[in-house]
Amino acid sequence: MRTVIAMMSHETNTFSPVPTPLARFARGGPTPATGRAAYEAYKGTGCSMAAFIDLVEAEGWEIETPIAANAWPSGIVEAAAYEEMAARILEAVDKGCDALFLELHGAMVSETYEDGEGELLRRLRVLAPDLPIATALDMHTNLYEAIVDNSTIVAGYQTYPHLDAYETGLRAGRGLIAQIKGVARPVMAWGNRPMIPHVMRQGSGDSPNRELQARARQMENEGALAATLFTGFPHADVRNAGLSAVVATDNDPALAQQLCDELLDQAWRHREAFVYRVEPLAASLARAREAAGTPAKGGPIILLDHYDNAASGGTMDCTPVLAGILEAGLEDVAAFAIHDPEAVRQMIAAGVGAEVELRLGGKIDMPSIGRRGEPLKVSGRVRLIADGRYRNRGPSAKGVLMDMGPSAVLDTGKVEIAVISRHQEPDDLGCLLSLGIDPREKRYLMLKSRIHYRAGFQEIASQVIECAGIGVCTSDYGQLTYKNLRRPIYPLDPIDAPSS
Repeated sequence: MRTVIAMMSHETNTFSPVPTPLARFARGGPTPATGRAAYEAYKGTGCSMAAFIDLVEAEGWEIETPIAANAWPSGIVEAAAYEEMAARILEAVDKGCDALFLELHGAMVSETYEDGEGELLRRLRVLAPDLPIATALDMHTNLYEAIVDNSTIVAGYQTYPHLDAYETGLRAGRGLIAQIKGVARPVMAWGNRPMIPHVMRQGSGDSPNRELQARARQMENEGALAATLFTGFPHADVRNAGLSAVVATDNDPALAQQLCDELLDQAWRHREAFVYRVEPLAASLARAREAAGTPAKGGPIILLDHYDNAASGGTMDCTPVLAGILEAGLEDVAAFAIHDPEAVRQMIAAGVGAEVELRLGGKIDMPSIGRRGEPLKVSGRVRLIADGRYRNRGPSAKGVLMDMGPSAVLDTGKVEIAVISRHQEPDDLGCLLSLGIDPREKRYLMLKSRIHYRAGFQEIASQVIECAGIGVCTSDYGQLTYKNLRRPIYPLDPIDAPSS
C-alpha cells in the first residue's frame, strides 16, 4: 500500500500587502521542505501531517512526503508558488498512489484561483478519479463545493486557538483508513449560512462557538465519522467567506445532511453573539494606565494589538499601539513584535550594547484600507541579537520549528521591543524566551495577536486589554471593501433569514 502525505497550507488575507512567494512557505531554509526533510520536519509534532504519518506507519504502509509547505497568513499567493507546490503533490500521486492524506488550510487564494484547495483537489480527481483522499482543514476555512466534492472525507479543527491539529488529522485519517479496509463508507453533506462571525468572537472557549464545537464533538461521539463547524476567515474578499459546516457519516447521506443543517441553524440563531464591538484605542490605553497604579499580581497584563497580527495576514509593522504605550510611560513592558528587517540590520550593524535611534516599522503601505506606513522614531540600546529560530513548546503546534529570521531586542529603558525579520504569531512563550525575555516576569506584554495568544499566554495573564490600532487585520469590517463576497450577508447587511 503506497500512500502520499503532504501539506500545503495558507490562509490568504486578500486585503494584505504582504507578498506570498514560495519562500514564505519555508521554515529554516529558502524553500519548503520536500521528501525526507518534509517527513522529518513534522514527524512527532502537533500537526495534522504528523497524525497522518503515525496512522499510516501503524498500518505498515509505504509513505511518500513530497512537500510540507506552511506559511503565516499574508496576501494572495503568487501563481508560481501555487503551481510549484501543487505540482509536487500531483507528481507524487501520478507515480502511483493508493491513498492520499492532505493537510490543507481551506482559505488559500492564489493569483489565479479563488479556491486554491478546491483547485488542487479537482486536479487530483482528474488524475486519480477513485483515489481515497483525506483532507484536514483549519477552522477558518471558507468552504467551497470543490473541496468536499473531491475529497473522500473532510475534517477541520474544533479549537481556536488551534490546539487540535493533530487530533484533526486523526479524525480525517481514521475515516479514510476505515474506508480502505472496507469497514466504513464515508458520505458527506455541507452547507453555509450568510454570516461572517467576527474573528475576535470566534474563540472556542467563548460562546457561541464553544457550544457549536461541543455539539460537533457530540455528533462524532454519537456515530458521525467527522463533524466540523467552520467559523470562516472574514479577511478574504471571496464568494464563500464566512461560516459553513461539513459532516461525514457512514453511508447515511440523510443523516449527514440533518446534522450539517443542525450545526448551521444553531450558528444562525446565535449570529448576533458573533458580532464584535470595538473599543477606541484611547479608552484601552487609559485602562492600561490605570492598571499601572495597582499592585502587580497574578501575572502580566496583556495589551492585545489585534488589528495587526501575523496569523491574520497583518504587516506586523503598524506602531500606533506601541506608540501609545511609550507615550503613556508604561514601564516593564515587552512588545512582540515589530516586523522590520531594515531595523534588524541596523541593530546588528550597531552591535549588542550600542545605543541606536530607529525609524521603526511603518515600512509597508496598506492601500486596501487607505493607509500609508508611518514609522515610529524610537531610541534605545541593542540588548540582544538572535537568529530567530526556536521550536514551539506547545500546546500550539508543539515541536514545530518557528523562524522569525534575524531578530533583535531594542530596550528603551521601559519597553523591550522584539524586532523580527519574518512574520511570527505570538502563540507560544518561546517567541519571547528565545529572545532572552521571560514574559512571566513582565508587568505588561504587548502582543500582536487576536485569539492565538491564548495558547501560550492566557494562563500567565492577569488581565487582557484589547487595543484597536491600525492594520489590514482590522476589527472594524467597515474599513474593508468587499467586491466578490456574496451579499447580503450578516452583519454587513440587514438580513433576517438565511438565503443559502
